[in-house]
Amino acid sequence: MTSPPDNSFAIEARNLKLTLGKGDAAVDILRGIDLTVPSGQTLALLGPSGSGKSSLMAVLTGLERATSGSLDVAGADFAHLDEDALALARRGRIGIVLQAFHLLPTMTAQENVATPLELAGVKGAWERAAEELEAVGLGHRLTHYPAQLSGGEQQRVAIARAIAPRPPLIFADEPTGNLDASTGTSIVDVLFRRREETGATLIIITHDKSLAEKCDRVVTLADGLIASDSTAA
Repeated sequence: MTSPPDNSFAIEARNLKLTLGKGDAAVDILRGIDLTVPSGQTLALLGPSGSGKSSLMAVLTGLERATSGSLDVAGADFAHLDEDALALARRGRIGIVLQAFHLLPTMTAQENVATPLELAGVKGAWERAAEELEAVGLGHRLTHYPAQLSGGEQQRVAIARAIAPRPPLIFADEPTGNLDASTGTSIVDVLFRRREETGATLIIITHDKSLAEKCDRVVTLADGLIASDSTAA
């Protein structure tokens, strides 16, 4: 377990609400979330399907706008930014690892990691991409295409792509959901090791209680609210 380096916060959310639809068709997805996450913490979000986990991640990453409430993410006021400003705010602040790898099939592993860096104006994008792939054990697979990689290797490329910009905040949504148990364990080890090496805050959305137990803190959602919030001893 790692301790937050100081009293700064990666996320400060107050009374976050998300309602989809209008009038009689309105559905309350998030019903008042208060969540403060210290920088450097590893946090697992648990909860049954429909509890609001994915919706909360979408709001916290700026992919969905909360209906009301305040939200500060890595020093940016996500509650009052328009769509273009949110896209710019995410860049460099947030890395996302999804259950579906979303690698571009016509690009090699190195291209999949380097291209987003180039688009963001990062100098030495290709060298950094090679370094990140080496760090996740794929230094020998730089020129391989996704179809030539196993599921575990593709997920490692996705992790390298998320971490390569050195974001202070990393989200992982069911990162082992499409992998067998042994491969999933290996991927978790890679994700936690790279997070520790970069000092980022890591938030994992998962159904896996054994994965949650690896985190500093476990927050459980139910019916759009925080049902429990426990910190590891």
